[in-house]
Amino acid sequence: MKGIIYQLKSVRKDKFCIMSFLLPIVVAIALNIAGSIDLSSLGEYYFCVIDGEVTDETKEWLAGYGDVTVCQTREEWLSAIREPSTNLIGVEMDGTDIRTVLSGDELTIWQQMASTLPDLYTQRHTVMHAFRAGGINIQILEQPDVLTGFQYIFMAMTLIVAMFMGCTFNAMNIISEKEDGVALINEILPMTSRQYVIQKIFIGFVFGCLSAVVTAAICFRLSLAGAAAMLALTVLSAFVAALVGLFVGRISDGMMVGVVYIKIVMIVFMAVPLLRFLAMAGNKVLSAICYVIPSSATFEGVMDLVNGGMATAGKDMVILAVHCVSWFLLYLFISFILKEF
Repeated sequence: MKGIIYQLKSVRKDKFCIMSFLLPIVVAIALNIAGSIDLSSLGEYYFCVIDGEVTDETKEWLAGYGDVTVCQTREEWLSAIREPSTNLIGVEMDGTDIRTVLSGDELTIWQQMASTLPDLYTQRHTVMHAFRAGGINIQILEQPDVLTGFQYIFMAMTLIVAMFMGCTFNAMNIISEKEDGVALINEILPMTSRQYVIQKIFIGFVFGCLSAVVTAAICFRLSLAGAAAMLALTVLSAFVAALVGLFVGRISDGMMVGVVYIKIVMIVFMAVPLLRFLAMAGNKVLSAICYVIPSSATFEGVMDLVNGGMATAGKDMVILAVHCVSWFLLYLFISFILKEF
């Protein structure tokens, strides 16, 4: 118990660990505030036409899809389209139809809209005649908020950083003890290596769990079952992170080397699940290989819970439990080889 109290005192003096603990919480608050801001205008389309070359009926039809800007001359029209800071879709008449003009640097969603717009314009009369004749029913769907999905991804990544905060604490704490000579004192104290390891795992694990729980409470509104599953993911992920921190602290010879190793670990922990989610979802082999990185299961489980699911989160808990056992046994094996136990 005294050893744990000593470790808690060292946390109070370590600004790096305090920052690692508070940063995910601050980011979670910022994301939560940003989620309350109306960003629907960012998903609107913007069209640009030349005054006198497009009929009022066409302008009214375009206004149903987005904002319409009227230019007085063709040069002004082309200049507005080519402006790099805008995503304007130029519209001009092509006989009885319309055609769109782009500068080429627009986002994909605007390019898709530009390619679809002429067909929609051509079919507008056919659709309206069929509607008036009672041949079809038109159902207007609410435009999906494409930014919501990205917000959930940001929140999930922030939660991963909070869960793996224990890695940062354990690594930096062990390295600082090496540099300050405390590690030499620990070797002559009446404390076994097992007790030392338990102390390090316990402190990093507890602070990682606490940071993750606070972050999850700020970011997500889950049901009781979802909150329980999120807590299980947090506990397992924080334990794995604490074990990884022991390895990083053990192999690091100095503070700067340790910082580099921690950055590499955090980049891998964040990049692998994100790439798996965005680019490897259709490849089952690569997707399965990504489970070697424990944060992949954590990210998948969090996204499943956010979307109201539970089955995938259960599978991810099993994967994280296997990681916990594997990393712990690996550390015991290495310690046994080095005759520390």
